[in-house]
Amino acid sequence: MSGKPAIDLKFYLKLFWTTFTLSLFTFGGGFVIVSLMRKKMVDQYGWINDEEMMDFITIAQSSPGPIAVNASLMVGYHLAGIPGALISTLGTILPPMIILTFVSIGYQAVAENTWIKAAFHGMRAVVAAIVLQVTWALFKSLAEKKNILPLVLFAAAFVALFVFKVNIMVVMVAMILLSVVLSIHETKKENMS
Repeated sequence: MSGKPAIDLKFYLKLFWTTFTLSLFTFGGGFVIVSLMRKKMVDQYGWINDEEMMDFITIAQSSPGPIAVNASLMVGYHLAGIPGALISTLGTILPPMIILTFVSIGYQAVAENTWIKAAFHGMRAVVAAIVLQVTWALFKSLAEKKNILPLVLFAAAFVALFVFKVNIMVVMVAMILLSVVLSIHETKKENMS
């Protein structure tokens, strides 16, 4: 169960600092920050619940732009409207903007450094593990609800993507349409009972 916090200056500072530090210490792309965001905002603070987080991830993934920024914007808006969206988005984009400014200045000097190459090589394995962890956490929350529709859609999307190599956008649009049709069908069936 989520509980929206009291919206005051202290909350805005906490929201900014949370998104800023998540973004600052996250390497490996959007799903990594989403995993950490879930731990912070669902498990630690209780600001949102797993179902809301899943909805935000879905919207963030299917919207244009980076998933980390989109998810942060969604959470901020949900918690505190437009000011929350602006503050959480700013907290998310500032660290990479600052870091990339410095990296772009000094990249050529360190690009061929053995230690830098080794660090990036090791970070790839960690990123893969984090992405698997967040995938498992999201799948587990679907499975625990014992609702067959999301599990069927998950299996169909997985097969379409990994077995038949269907374009991800085609799969997303098809899953959205299929989900809407099946949900309407289930609702009608429940109303008839």
